[in-house]
Amino acid sequence: MSTGMKIEISKTKQPKVKPDFSQLGFGKYFSDHMFMAQFTKTQGWHSARIQPYGPLSIEPGASVLHYSQTLFEGMKAFRQTNGDIVLFRPSFNAKRLQQGADRLCMEAPPTELMTQALHELVKADHDWVPTAFGSSLYLRPTLIGTESFLGVRPSNDYLFFIIASPVGSYYSEGSNPVKIWIESEYIRAAKGGLGFTKAGANYAASLKAAFVAKKKGYSQVLWLDPNHEKIEEVGTMNVFFVFENEIVTPALSGTILAGGVRECAIQMLKHLDYKVSERTITLDEVKKSHEAGKLKEVFGTGTAAVISPVGELANEHIKMVINNNQAGEVAQQLYSEITAIQYGQKKDIFNWLEKVM
Repeated sequence: MSTGMKIEISKTKQPKVKPDFSQLGFGKYFSDHMFMAQFTKTQGWHSARIQPYGPLSIEPGASVLHYSQTLFEGMKAFRQTNGDIVLFRPSFNAKRLQQGADRLCMEAPPTELMTQALHELVKADHDWVPTAFGSSLYLRPTLIGTESFLGVRPSNDYLFFIIASPVGSYYSEGSNPVKIWIESEYIRAAKGGLGFTKAGANYAASLKAAFVAKKKGYSQVLWLDPNHEKIEEVGTMNVFFVFENEIVTPALSGTILAGGVRECAIQMLKHLDYKVSERTITLDEVKKSHEAGKLKEVFGTGTAAVISPVGELANEHIKMVINNNQAGEVAQQLYSEITAIQYGQKKDIFNWLEKVM
């Protein structure tokens, strides 16, 4: 897997003390090394290297600090039951990063460079990949504008880096159903905006609603469209609704992130002979289906949690308890099937995995 660019590797001389891998939580710890590469108009992509994890040095006038030219991906490396270490769909993440970079007028690394960088970083930090089922090495490829200037325009210079974090469950509830607040004031995205990208600004805009929801005892929010009618996402995840004869997830309309696990869930559900629809779904439809006893399950899909069952949807006027606040059959089956492939317990019939070592 050659990129035509040599990646220099400088190993740390002071390895970190590793945390208790049975008590990881999510995103609390970082591995020994990081990948970095730079882009300039004159040199293109250059200075690719693996180096010890540490602070970045950027100018105070860097465009990332003033004009939010920042974009990231989230993905994982898994240690399989036979000891192999694999990446989960790295080409998907590289392509999505490139699509987001185009929207933000940023220079994205080529797929080959990003994939090779992921391989080399995971090899360097292979002993940071946990062994327990349900844990993994979370990888965060990030692209930022680094040219120092004031004036609204795209940067000419970029830094691409990847950091790694050993993780367990995303939510404190683990695989138990979470309570979700139906957001009726703030919106996540509108057509023509950044909703389909993993731009840092998207997540900054979501913080207020999530903060308020958590003060009310809810784990995250159910995001609606600007008219507060159509359902879009749940927290930072795609959302699925299981009805009597159909499983529905909102269609990608330019405001919804095309999640990697969303795509895998649709593939797997069809493989398991479920009827899956990608279409518009409104809060009113969900409410009426719940009242009629036809709403069986709700769950989110995402890299961090894989499958996250929802036990309650509520706001000031509505309270819907889903499946007696228990994880449903479809969510459990999906989680089992996808993770069985990730950890090597079942054959990878969809070619989702890429072996590192």
